[in-house]
Amino acid sequence: MRLFKRIPGIDSPGRSDFPVLAPGRKSNSLPIRFAGLAGWRPEVKAWHVVFAVCLFALSVGVAEAQTRVDYGESVFTTLWRWMPLILKGFGVNLLISVVAMTIGTIAGMMLGLAQVSQLKGVRAISYVITQFFRNSPWLVLLFFMTLTLPFEVRIGGTSYIIPDWIKATIGFSLPVMANISEVVRGAVQSIPFGQWEAAESLAFTRRQMMWRIILPQCFKRMLPPWMNWYAILALATPVCFIMGVEESVAFAKQAIDAEDGRPELIGPFYFFVMTLFFIYIYPIGRATVWLEKKFAIKT
Repeated sequence: MRLFKRIPGIDSPGRSDFPVLAPGRKSNSLPIRFAGLAGWRPEVKAWHVVFAVCLFALSVGVAEAQTRVDYGESVFTTLWRWMPLILKGFGVNLLISVVAMTIGTIAGMMLGLAQVSQLKGVRAISYVITQFFRNSPWLVLLFFMTLTLPFEVRIGGTSYIIPDWIKATIGFSLPVMANISEVVRGAVQSIPFGQWEAAESLAFTRRQMMWRIILPQCFKRMLPPWMNWYAILALATPVCFIMGVEESVAFAKQAIDAEDGRPELIGPFYFFVMTLFFIYIYPIGRATVWLEKKFAIKT
């Protein structure tokens, strides 16, 4: 007969009253897996693919019916010939989105941590910066950065030209910074106050509490909204076409103009650009939903 109670974690499996993370729910979908997301599959139904193929075939078929009368080359052949140029422009879109997201994430994390600072002045300044750029139109910020940044800079007697895509990247990074700042602030403030008290009782400094205890718990909470904002940013990159940046939409327009502005090419060419963004963004959106369910906290 035992004289003492069973000790959780030693004589029996440990249990905790802290909130736990709910397991992810698998879905019936195509067998497409991604590194780092084991067990997750994007919910792409068969009819999604069939519908997209039929829609593309319909647009090409209508264009073919118009072009065979006046031109010898088919629409599909024309699109195939210009496809490498459009793919090159799509690569510029991805480059802008990745660089802008990187800059915005780094700056947003610092700004978000400043919003939970113990210094009242730092909190006030970071709050004003966050709300200003968060509530500013993206197109206005893009115009402002593109038109105000110098065309070239001189460093050590050497002139360096600033490409338009770099200016657009800086313009996109500003609203991303503000929104990531809110994501970081919300994640930090969502940590139960007991975590702070427990760390303080162990004589951790404010910096140690933040970097060793609080932020590691915030990572899972920040990842889904971070991915969502990246998807929004990637979808917004074609807007920089207005500022003369040569990306997928700009190259598609140049290709149509080079073909004497044939109106029957507009549908297939721009539909191809939309398909590229769909193929890239849709898995990110499904992964975001999966992570939100996986990292949901039971109450």
